[in-house]
This record gives sequence, structure tokens and C-alpha cells, in this order.
Amino acid sequence: MTPRDPEAEYYQTIEEFFVARRGDPLFLSNADWLLIRRWRKEGLPLRIALRGIGDALESHAHSWARARKVGSLRYCEAEVEVARERWERALAIGSEPEGDVRATLLSFVAALGAAREVPQAVRASVVAELEKLADASGRPRDVEPKLAALEKRLVKSFAGDPAADRGIEEQVDAALDPYRARLPEKVFADLRSQALVRERLAARGLPRLSLFGL
Repeated sequence: MTPRDPEAEYYQTIEEFFVARRGDPLFLSNADWLLIRRWRKEGLPLRIALRGIGDALESHAHSWARARKVGSLRYCEAEVEVARERWERALAIGSEPEGDVRATLLSFVAALGAAREVPQAVRASVVAELEKLADASGRPRDVEPKLAALEKRLVKSFAGDPAADRGIEEQVDAALDPYRARLPEKVFADLRSQALVRERLAARGLPRLSLFGL
């Protein structure tokens, strides 16, 4: 059995959690998949997304409208945002034990110091930007797009190895094949792109530059 792809895991776990908590089978709409895609691109940790979805469905279960089934994941969007804001406040005051933005950014600096096959000029430039971000102590939602731009710069600098790249693509395509027919084309294309980035970074000893894991 092919293991779940780490990028696809985010989508599938949210789908399974929402459907299970809702109480009966439901296919997510294209709009729902695009909402999950937005949460992932913003670096929203899976546990925070699930916390917000759970809060929304729990509130619905005790409301006057509880006899009516929740028809869309978008019903949970406001509570997910509330959960995100609570998480960001906890990070800001240091009361969130599972994550530290500054420490995570500095761990990327350390990883770059040991990484293989990264052009020195690009390495120095990205390290300088990461250290600047670490000192600025910004909100995760503001830091994440800056990390995405730095990650793109890194990957663009990698020397091509056609045989290795083909191997990575074959590995990613095999892992993602179960999702190809289930996800909207735009979501699947982005999922594949993100998985390829992850594998190309991993081949050089680098993690994704994202706060997603906090």
C-alpha cells in the first residue's frame, strides 16, 4: 500500500474529520476543497484547522438549527479563523507549547548551513532574510508568504538533474494518484507542485520553509 503523501494528508484528514463529525457521508464541493487549499497555503496547522471545525460542529449540535445537517465545510470557516487567532495570540505571548515562530525560523537557518548543493550566494541571501524575519516576530499569516517566496528562490537555484527529477516526479505521482480524480484540477495541480518542492528540498537535506508544522 502506497503511504499517504504528507501534503495530501492535510486535505484527507480534514475531509475525514468533517465527514465523521457531521454524521453522514458527504462529498466535499469544489469550494470546500479550495478552502482547504487556502488554509494550507496560509500555513494553518492541521490541528488548528481541526480545532476550529470541531468547535463549529459542536456549536451547531447545541443550536436551534441542529436538526439541519451542515451542508458545507464553509460553515466552519469563521470558527477556524477564531481558532487561528487564538493560536496566534498564544504564540505571541509564548504560551503555545507546541510552536515558536522564531525558533522555527532559526532552525531553517541551521538547516541551510548544512544543506547540500545550494549555491552560496543564494544560501547567504536566504539566511539573511530568515534572520530578519526571526527578529521581526511577525504573525504566522504574515510570515508564511515571505517564507514561500524564499522557498521558491531556493528551489529555482537548484541545479537540474534530469534523472533525479524524473525519479522524484514518479514517486510523487504514485503517491498522489488516488487523489487525482477526487480533487478539483486546480487543487490537484497545486498539491502536486507542493509535493515536488518538498521532495526537491528533502533531496538536499532541507525541510519545507513553512510554519505549517507549528
